[in-house]
Amino acid sequence: MEGAKIFKLDESVDYADGAVVSKTIVKKPTGNITLFAFDEGEGLSEHSSPYDALVQLLDGQAEVIIGGNPYHLRAGENIILPANIPHALKATGKFKMMLTMIKG
Repeated sequence: MEGAKIFKLDESVDYADGAVVSKTIVKKPTGNITLFAFDEGEGLSEHSSPYDALVQLLDGQAEVIIGGNPYHLRAGENIILPANIPHALKATGKFKMMLTMIKG
């Protein structure tokens, strides 16, 4: 993404049939900001990260599973993925999200 340019998060990544699309907005040694677009039925399998991360739902709805507990999010809602706790994401419908990970 270009600096000093106005943009809308939800319009900055497009859906693709049967796929998860990602677009990096910021990538620095101190952290990353990434946009994702998930087609219905797609997801990210369970994994963990050594850093906290903020998920911000921009469009649609999703199920976020943290430590085995499901959370149902809709556009405009947010959740923190705690460091070192397994988590997964499932698209219960198409959804877009922004993931902000701060390292350190």
